[in-house]
Amino acid sequence: MANPQDLIRSILDESVEAHRKFAAGDLDPVERAASAMSQALAGGRKVIAFGNGGSAADAEHFVAELVGRFETERQGLAAIALTADSSVVTSISNDYGFATVFARQIMALGVAGDVALGISTSGASANVESGLAAAKARGLVTIALTGRDGGRMGADADVHVNVAEASTARVQEVHRTILHAICAVIDASF
Repeated sequence: MANPQDLIRSILDESVEAHRKFAAGDLDPVERAASAMSQALAGGRKVIAFGNGGSAADAEHFVAELVGRFETERQGLAAIALTADSSVVTSISNDYGFATVFARQIMALGVAGDVALGISTSGASANVESGLAAAKARGLVTIALTGRDGGRMGADADVHVNVAEASTARVQEVHRTILHAICAVIDASF
């Protein structure tokens, strides 16, 4: 077995490198995502976030930062995580299938001018892709936060923020930092 401290140091080094690589790239998509959300929220609209597994947790964390607060005191902002209501998630999954779990909620809750944030470390989550397609059809601004090459989900979104890493863990770590950066930009606009 490898020395645990060496393993920990290696993981931290990989995470730092993934962050540096992303920071050295084009940050315009992150700025556009933050701007779209700020404009929607200032106009009385909402942000709807969703993803699977760790991306679901990131969506819920992001929504908590908007509804509560991030680092500065401001009014609560309208945001919903589509994974937070287990009764809705399980009833839709049971009655219509898991592939529609986000699209069905977007059709019920989304209105033109809202922002839909779909998070997928692979860019290949069929239910997230379906949710973003439903959002686009209803006139929501669509933002895909992806990993690897972003897949069709990234290509079809209005704004695509991609962390081009192969490791799911590294993608998730950079995603969390990107979401915090978006929170900071939104806070500054209020």
